[in-house]
Amino acid sequence: MRMSSTAYTFTGHRTATGTYPHHGTVAVNPSVIPYGTRLYIEGYGYGVAEDTGSFIYSNPNRIDLFMESLSQCYSWVCRTVNVYILK
Repeated sequence: MRMSSTAYTFTGHRTATGTYPHHGTVAVNPSVIPYGTRLYIEGYGYGVAEDTGSFIYSNPNRIDLFMESLSQCYSWVCRTVNVYILK
């Protein structure tokens, strides 16, 4: 599926599923992509739906990708990506 993607970095908080975010943590709207779903995001790599946020709930066609640094987030900005759900 084609989705709009943004990036975030460590906030000091656990994810919605209780894990600490790391590369591969993807924030999703769980009514669109359930928690625990394994994903492949072009330009980012493999990830797992483990988090969410209020902005994601209000935009069901958006994902938020965890990045290790703020500079990586600024480099990513916002882009449209192909998201593949893995079995």
